[in-house]
Amino acid sequence: MILVNTDYITGKELEMLGLVKGSTIQSKHIGKDITQSLKTIVGGELKAYNEMMNEARALATKRMVEEAQQLGADAVVNVRYASAAVMAGAAEVIAYGTAVRFKG
Repeated sequence: MILVNTDYITGKELEMLGLVKGSTIQSKHIGKDITQSLKTIVGGELKAYNEMMNEARALATKRMVEEAQQLGADAVVNVRYASAAVMAGAAEVIAYGTAVRFKG
């Protein structure tokens, strides 16, 4: 499955199949949440949250690809990500794009 953030794939003629998306809501356990809160006092990268968001993006992407495969897609173009805090220590990540099939 080809994933691109452009609305075209060089050398390919595309048939649009429709919007596909994948999402997840992730959180860290309370111990990690407390240690990351303390980290904000001294500054620096919040590695546990960074890891959480990487995992969330990967899962959201996987779910988007699965939805595209169900449509018979060869690729997803115009891939975008969005995230939002759901509550303290938890975030929703959504991946979305347009599923396409190669013509010819």
